[in-house]
Amino acid sequence: MSRTFKILVVLGMLWCLDAWARPQTVAEESLHADEQQRRTALVIVQVLEGFHYTRPHIDDRLSRDAFARYLETLDPNRIFFTQQDIARFDAYRDRFDDALVKGRLEVPFEIFRLFRHKVEQRVTYAIDLLNDHDFDFSRDEEYVFDRENQPWVRNEAGLDDLWRKRVKNDILVERLGDKPFEPEKLVKSYEGMRDRVRQMNAGDVFQAFVNAITLSIEPHTSYMSPEVSENFDIGMRLSLQGIGAVLRSEDGYTRIIRTVVGGPAARSGKLHPGDHIVGVAQGRDGPMEDVVGWRLQDVVELIRGSKGSVVRLNVIPKSEGIGGRARKVVLVRDTIKLEDKAAKAKVIGGPEYGGLKIGVIDIPAFYRDFAAQAAGKHNFRSTTRDVRRLLLDLKQQGADGIIIDLRQNGGGSLAEATELTGLFIDKGPVVQIKDAAGHVELERDRDPGEVYDGPLVVLVDRNSASASEIFSGAIKDYGRGLIVGETTFGKGTVQTLVDLAHYLRSKEDLGRLRLTMAQFFRVLGASTQHRGVKPDIEFPTAMGTADHGERALEHAIPWATIQPVIGPPRITFPISWLRERSEERIRDNPGFRYLIDREREFMKIREIKSTSLDEQTRRAEREAREQRLLALRNRLRTWRGLPLLGRLDEDDDEDERLAHPDEDPEGIERIMLEETAHILVDWICSHQPPPARVTAHDR
Repeated sequence: MSRTFKILVVLGMLWCLDAWARPQTVAEESLHADEQQRRTALVIVQVLEGFHYTRPHIDDRLSRDAFARYLETLDPNRIFFTQQDIARFDAYRDRFDDALVKGRLEVPFEIFRLFRHKVEQRVTYAIDLLNDHDFDFSRDEEYVFDRENQPWVRNEAGLDDLWRKRVKNDILVERLGDKPFEPEKLVKSYEGMRDRVRQMNAGDVFQAFVNAITLSIEPHTSYMSPEVSENFDIGMRLSLQGIGAVLRSEDGYTRIIRTVVGGPAARSGKLHPGDHIVGVAQGRDGPMEDVVGWRLQDVVELIRGSKGSVVRLNVIPKSEGIGGRARKVVLVRDTIKLEDKAAKAKVIGGPEYGGLKIGVIDIPAFYRDFAAQAAGKHNFRSTTRDVRRLLLDLKQQGADGIIIDLRQNGGGSLAEATELTGLFIDKGPVVQIKDAAGHVELERDRDPGEVYDGPLVVLVDRNSASASEIFSGAIKDYGRGLIVGETTFGKGTVQTLVDLAHYLRSKEDLGRLRLTMAQFFRVLGASTQHRGVKPDIEFPTAMGTADHGERALEHAIPWATIQPVIGPPRITFPISWLRERSEERIRDNPGFRYLIDREREFMKIREIKSTSLDEQTRRAEREAREQRLLALRNRLRTWRGLPLLGRLDEDDDEDERLAHPDEDPEGIERIMLEETAHILVDWICSHQPPPARVTAHDR
């Protein structure tokens, strides 16, 4: 089962209150469904079957998926339940749908109570091992740390051996660290794992059960219990801030999916997609909490706090892989202001670009100041307004072509994606929106005329999503410009927040359902969902995008097509010739060679599921991995004319930061941009005869 079904959370949003008071321990006898939860289950069935985009059937097929997902939610790494436990629950596989449809919730609560008992049992065993066992770190043993696709162990004896290896691995990780091993640290970590399960109440269990159902339908529909909903609302009204990062829970680890432009994480330059947060501490000297195995919601609570306060993170970089060396990152919590994510422009040029001037507009998000607009302010900020001004400025500077840089742009306002497209086309439809009833609505650019009608390239990457895909898809379908980079994320669905109390006459708070209720389609009929937008010229770094984004999410709504609303584009480009020229340059480009080799290294690391428990072997493996990555970095730095590094984290030193205050001294972000500019120059200077008009199918 895919690990990637877990819910994404944006820390720039306020999810839960830091001071959320939880009971220290929830009495086991209280872990039963109440009448309100039974009524809520019936309402959720009504909403899902009546209004979800896929109109799902809550039946035995879905029940089996939800059963497996619920077990994975509780025990994602398969370290608590045994085959014997699963066999005991086997009769429940076809009863999860009944639990929701009929409000018979005994089964998920029974499973949870056993899970709680198993956690307490395993934590006691782990602490006893830690206190009494003398481990031999010269013994040739392997520890499988990623057990997602492993079978459940047969019995308790199998769990004993699994936990012996886990404790041994935890000790070894500490021994390989920079500080002396402190058994008390691991004891606290194990006790924290137990205490968090003890603190889960009936509302938490019900929420976990419902989400096992909803996420078995598709990955963007989820339930918030009344308690979580209330704290979400309270948090939205208070001055609590985050670090500006999108996180996902994967097999007990908190993984960074992307950082938000303008947020503390992005500004630091020290947190990147694929990194894992394994520890969180408050202030500059507060104790570090080990958050491995924590629920995502609880990790979020620790990371959030008041603006201006300090949070310290222990982070395992993507390049290290799980079990690698953690590094400390110090951040100051802050609000992500509109100015921080506003579009910015620059001009690049020089002899290497044939003397041409290329304007670059970086758009980190599709934003609009809705509060200022609602207040009647005519000069409110928006993506389209800012880009219009930047385009006029670039034209005055004599720009020969324009690049719109949408890398890392996760989307935003649909209206802005539509209006921004209108700056580059005369007028017409921009995106189609199909709802659950099959009705199709068009979002149109109604403003005739183009602000810019010259050569245009849109640069995208694997994290360009949602509104970014609407814009780039429309530019491609109209034949208005070239799309260059990596295949985009593939987020092509629309969600809304449903207050479940509206479906009952009582005023009870039943929580809320985040519901997928529509799908985006491009004007030539293809969906942006699942497949994303494929570039006209795709960079070789895209080798790692096959299992990224919507394509990696289990039960994601599939790609589809509907009727086009425009004809095929009349303007075509010498794409084959431009691609050949680009490939020739990339072959001799040290920057791209670095990106390609780094991506291959990351792909190898992702495939590693186990590690040696022999200390010498482990040290040698870590050293070899770090030396490979260091050699890659130094190869890039030699090309950029920078001093070589002696170790991977050397650029975290104060003297290095002072010498290179720019956030990207190695120019990693410029590599794709510079090649995109060369492609645009080739196109502008091309004297190739225009190829035959292509069809919508060819596009």
